[in-house]
Amino acid sequence: MLTGRTALITGGGQGVGQGIGLALAAKGANIVVTGRTLEKCENSAELMRARGVKSLALRCDVKSEADLQSVVDQTVAKFGRLDILVNNAQEVTLGPLLSIADDDFEANFQSGPLATFRLMKMAYPHLKENKGVVINLLSSVMKRWDVGKYGVYAAVKAATQQITRAAANEWGTDGIRVNAIMPHARSPALAGWMERNPKEAEHFQKSIPLGYVGECEEDIGAFVAMMCMDEARYLSGQTIALDGAQVFIG
Repeated sequence: MLTGRTALITGGGQGVGQGIGLALAAKGANIVVTGRTLEKCENSAELMRARGVKSLALRCDVKSEADLQSVVDQTVAKFGRLDILVNNAQEVTLGPLLSIADDDFEANFQSGPLATFRLMKMAYPHLKENKGVVINLLSSVMKRWDVGKYGVYAAVKAATQQITRAAANEWGTDGIRVNAIMPHARSPALAGWMERNPKEAEHFQKSIPLGYVGECEEDIGAFVAMMCMDEARYLSGQTIALDGAQVFIG
């Protein structure tokens, strides 16, 4: 169980972030939900309170260093501790490399690896104090042979993977565990993509050996909650594909 611990989740207003928050709440953790749209975060926080825990909703643009520091400060002020950090928020720009403007690439980088890097450093003193856990969200697009129009997305996720590995090595002596997941989840974003691209979506789903796209809470969130528990105390520095056996990390 995670009773008495506090988790901070970026991009927790919907989709995978919300699913992770609900699963952590089911294990007793208090949840801080952040995102650019406060109303969505409030809705998520209410769902988590229904699980019997405390939850705080905060507006945060992860591209803003001031916003990131503010949510860490407010989390500790409200709950007195920070045990679990989930870096989920990420802007996504898809398309061939020649079609993507520098500003779009920079926005993807700022909201992904740079935001993750900043927030991990800000949370570090609290995570060290409580022997905490960091979970960073990646994507199996990093391992696709036909990366095509996903190139920029794959690039920034690959950068986040290396930050994950570095932190696991550097902070292990502090008792901090750092891992990453590459999930397939039926989030609003993926559901929208499947609706807009039915032929590609059909092929995508058929390429998953287990035969379905994971659920945000039951398949992704539940596994993340397990990763955060004491029973997983020896798990660190790893990238785990939660994708029904679709990709081979190698």
